[in-house]
Amino acid sequence: MTEVEISDLSFGYTKDSLILKDICLSLKGPQLVSVIGPNGVGKSTLIHCIDNILSPTGGQVSVDGVPVTEYRPKDFAKKVGYVPYTSGDSFPMTVVDTVLMGRNPHHKWKSLHDDMVVVEEAMRMMDVSDLAMRQFNELSAGQHQRVMLARGIAQEPEILLLDEPTANLDIRHQMDVIRLLKTLSVEKGIMVIMISHDLNLAAKYSDNIVMMSEGTIYAAGTPEEVITAGNIKHVYDVDSEVIVKEGRPFMVPQDPEFAAGEATGVLYVPVHRWRARHGRSVSCRGPGGAVREVHPP
Repeated sequence: MTEVEISDLSFGYTKDSLILKDICLSLKGPQLVSVIGPNGVGKSTLIHCIDNILSPTGGQVSVDGVPVTEYRPKDFAKKVGYVPYTSGDSFPMTVVDTVLMGRNPHHKWKSLHDDMVVVEEAMRMMDVSDLAMRQFNELSAGQHQRVMLARGIAQEPEILLLDEPTANLDIRHQMDVIRLLKTLSVEKGIMVIMISHDLNLAAKYSDNIVMMSEGTIYAAGTPEEVITAGNIKHVYDVDSEVIVKEGRPFMVPQDPEFAAGEATGVLYVPVHRWRARHGRSVSCRGPGGAVREVHPP
């Protein structure tokens, strides 16, 4: 059974400024885990430490009982795959060749046919087969993201790390991708760890959620345990109502300022903020096309 063990993990680019502080986390077996939290709390840094891109300042990360620093690169690439938020690949290369790069850890003499079978399946799963001969650096942001996901799937790792895999995707492709990741964890026995900013999609599909705040783990557990109004208020400073939809928590943000404007049929703009920026009033268009001028106090 695949296992990730994080013990007293700390990381900082300087000793006086730690990004991660005493992280302890144990993950076992196939599952879909979402890492959530505001910008700048260390989510990507945590993923980079698991993937051995960054070396911890303190503590360690182990995969199947072996510190990640002790793996040979090719052996580690068979264990752990990583799909970044964006790729720096900008040189001309066809989509099929880009996805084929994911097979490098498994490459053997005369193995191209077997590799292409895996690549074609990964491309089919990510709905990019029709892009096979297109140049990777000519794709849209959404197509680019799906190709990178196909490359990660083609790598066939035991643990797949993803930094915001639904970024740049429309809602249909967001749901398709997360549903696919959930299926991979169940049918292929893969541990999938992804960073997400969509609390509701994370809650709907994840087996477990890790909520981070200020470089530490604030809460970890099932979606029901983590996605609560109290946790969201503490970590995001956002008022919310958490209801149950289809057996999963669903977060509805609460915005008293907007609700007050909505009740009067006027698009409400916090005029004190507008005045600070622009020093003048603003016209707002409400229901039925009526225009009302909102003056700063």
